[in-house]
Amino acid sequence: MPDLPYKRIVSLVPSLTELLVDLGLKDQLIGRTRFCIHPKGIEEIEIIGGTKNPNLEKIVELEPDFILTNKEENRKEDVELLEKYAPVRVTEIDSIQDAILEISSLGEVLGVKEQAGVLVKKITALLNDRPAKPPLSVAYFIWKDPWMTVGNDTYIHDVLHKYGLDNVYGLHKRYPKTTLKEVAELQPELLLLSSEPYPFKEKHIDEIKAVCPQSEIKLVNGEWFSWYGSRMIKAFSHLNKWRASL
Repeated sequence: MPDLPYKRIVSLVPSLTELLVDLGLKDQLIGRTRFCIHPKGIEEIEIIGGTKNPNLEKIVELEPDFILTNKEENRKEDVELLEKYAPVRVTEIDSIQDAILEISSLGEVLGVKEQAGVLVKKITALLNDRPAKPPLSVAYFIWKDPWMTVGNDTYIHDVLHKYGLDNVYGLHKRYPKTTLKEVAELQPELLLLSSEPYPFKEKHIDEIKAVCPQSEIKLVNGEWFSWYGSRMIKAFSHLNKWRASL
């Protein structure tokens, strides 16, 4: 791909690593975190640690000319250090609209505007095709010990909202801690256990059901609700079918 503005990109954001590859920038991607597992075929791209604990020395040694980060996933002190060595883009994505705008903006910045436009059209079409269903009250668990859920200023909350799932923790911000007793008092019709970051399994359903017998409890793929970028195409395709079945 000729005349690209950046030739040596490091991504510290798993969902955006996948986006870069799907925008045709795999050959420009020289570093990724160990959580950057999508898409297949990126195994040869060097791993430079995690999102919260990247190997800063190794990143600097790679001599990147563009570093992609996220306000929530990466630490401010790491960003500030890396800014001394290369341009760093700090993304902030708290809604579906934020994610769509970021895809378009990255397409402009990285010289792949046309490819970004194709992705945005596919994502928008799937979102517009979501089923019209009566709303359900929902609690969405992301962690255990302590139990943690999502507030109204998160990407996950916005996905829930778009699919007619009313977050019973919608008056809270970010990722509030809670208890099973508190969830039981809120009486959500649906209780969702995410596969990430905590790997909820079938065994956790009985534990919660004992305290929240009134709620339907389901295990869900966390990527459907929390990964933005090109993964939104697969996510919304799955969610359209899943929501129609509820």
